[in-house]
Parts: sequence; structure tokens; C-alpha cells
Amino acid sequence: MEYAIIETSGRQFWVEPKKFIEFNRLILKIGSTLLIRRILFVKKELLACIGQPYLEGAVVKGIISKHFLGPKIVVFKMKPKKKYQRKIGHRQKLTRLLINDIEEIYST
Repeated sequence: MEYAIIETSGRQFWVEPKKFIEFNRLILKIGSTLLIRRILFVKKELLACIGQPYLEGAVVKGIISKHFLGPKIVVFKMKPKKKYQRKIGHRQKLTRLLINDIEEIYST
């Protein structure tokens, strides 16, 4: 099983080839290729590499497949006995990335 742990958009993700991840919106066109170089861990077959903090020479390649809005979150504020109530909603802008390949160059 081949997988990697990457850092993007301030969060860490477990990624595998041919899988999707969703994170905060990037200002890139749909169909463009994204190279992620902040890789914390890579596992291929019997070989595992751990970065300190990142792996040098490792790259995760992906294609941006979609921009969309996340689920609606309702924010309700209220102050009792003061007749203050506010109800607002928020939908985060997200990007979906299809992971194509995990490549690494081992320098021993």
C-alpha cells in the first residue's frame, strides 16, 4: 500500500493515489496540476521515509478537479434578558484535488 502524509492549507492529510482530498480554496483553474512538496511521511511497499520536518525530493502530484462550497454552518448569538439575537450562516470555499502520483527521490 502506497500513501503519504502531506501538509497543505494549514492541515495534515493522509493521501493515496487515485483518491480525493478537500481543503481551503486555491486560486487555480480547474484541470491545472498542483505539486505539493511539504511531505511529512511516505510509505511505499516495505520502505518508509520520515521527514524532519519535510522530505527532500519528494513530490505529490495532483489535479484540481472542482471548486465548491462546503456545508452550511449556522452561528447563533444570544444575550439572555437583553433581547439580542443574531443568526448568521457560513459556507467555506473549498477545492477538491485528485491525487495522481506520489514520487520520491532517495538520497542516501
